[in-house]
Amino acid sequence: MRLRNKLTVAALSAATLTLTACAGGATSGGDTGGGASGSGTVTFRSWSPIEQTTTQMVDAFTKANPGTSINSTIFNYPEYLVDLQTRASSNTMPDIVGLQPGALTQQYRDKLMPLQDCAEKTWGADWKDKFYPIGLEQARMGNPDGDENYYDLPILVQTVNLWANTDILSAKGVAIPKTWDELKAATQKLKGGKYAPFMLPAKDSWLRNVVYLQIANNVAPGLAYQAEDGSDSWTNPKLVEAFDYWGKLFTDGIAQKGAVGLDAYPSGANQFEAGNAAMIPLGAWWIQQSDPSRSGTPKLSQGMSGYQPFLFPTIPGGAATSQYVGGIDVSLGIAKNTKNPDLACKVLTDWIAGQGAQVLINTFNDLPAVKGINPQKFTSDKQQQIWNTMTQDWMPNVKYSRYLKSPAVDTALGDALAGVATGDLTPQKAAEKVQAAQVKANQG
Repeated sequence: MRLRNKLTVAALSAATLTLTACAGGATSGGDTGGGASGSGTVTFRSWSPIEQTTTQMVDAFTKANPGTSINSTIFNYPEYLVDLQTRASSNTMPDIVGLQPGALTQQYRDKLMPLQDCAEKTWGADWKDKFYPIGLEQARMGNPDGDENYYDLPILVQTVNLWANTDILSAKGVAIPKTWDELKAATQKLKGGKYAPFMLPAKDSWLRNVVYLQIANNVAPGLAYQAEDGSDSWTNPKLVEAFDYWGKLFTDGIAQKGAVGLDAYPSGANQFEAGNAAMIPLGAWWIQQSDPSRSGTPKLSQGMSGYQPFLFPTIPGGAATSQYVGGIDVSLGIAKNTKNPDLACKVLTDWIAGQGAQVLINTFNDLPAVKGINPQKFTSDKQQQIWNTMTQDWMPNVKYSRYLKSPAVDTALGDALAGVATGDLTPQKAAEKVQAAQVKANQG
């Protein structure tokens, strides 16, 4: 999950974009119904994209579609979850809802409209070819057996990876590490400065989990997901080994002291942008720091001049090359009870692959869910090089999900990794705890 959006939106105090006089749930009655003409009003509620970007997307759509309006409300993430749950229980779902794959989408599946007909009507029978494969795969994550519907479609996708401060590495003569041994050697060589060689914001469960999944897929590609579906186990020695390598980040002195007390946002991100770390595990979304419309951009972020993304180093005895892990940043769904499905479909598909999508991508908010959309303006060759690496080289090859299907197992994994980090759990015990949660989840 890309948390900078959460932080920014929180600071906006759940600001409302009152673009029409109408507010509330799915549109109904009067001249807001629209119908087959695709005119009228729809409501949109989410935590992402951020308010400023959403405003631009709304303006682009309504300007191109006279007679339409979009009533949009952007929350911080925790408040959004409460609002969505409240509206679902009172049958006042917004027409268009922000979602994440798996648990959040499945929680509201019975309130959501299948979207494949909307997609085919807009883009044709081969509509799936437009998307990066991992996005569509994750869109159906958690569907019951036999349910092939798409209840959400991705608007933004991402890789999880590491970032280097190239100014620091160049000054110390350190190359970006490609193997675990190179990572250890690099952090040792970088010690002694006024920065963390490898800043690990291990306070956040989501970050612990995505780092572990990168390690696990480099140890044994795909094995974690076999443990998820019950065809293997989290206690498989290879997954225990992945817990062990997670622990080595702490015991081998790779992570900074106090890592378990540092959050990714705002603390870790702010420190990295201030030049206080040589490397940090984040994801493709970090390119948004170079948004050309951003004011007061620090020097490192201007055109991405001080940064370079790289994949998590390979693990001894594991895969020969670093594996690609990632997936959906944010997806959109349409309420089953919308009174204006045609307009809701038109807005959703425009924001995925139309003028609204172009506005969104122009801000470098994250990577587009569909292939071939690029920012209309790059501010530096470095920025364009990084963008091309992530959209052309990485995203088409993302095979492994940064998400787990079960929220209970996701929580258990985060807790187990915290226990390993503090030394309260051995890798074996951590694996056993996650496996116990997995067995319970699979039993329903």
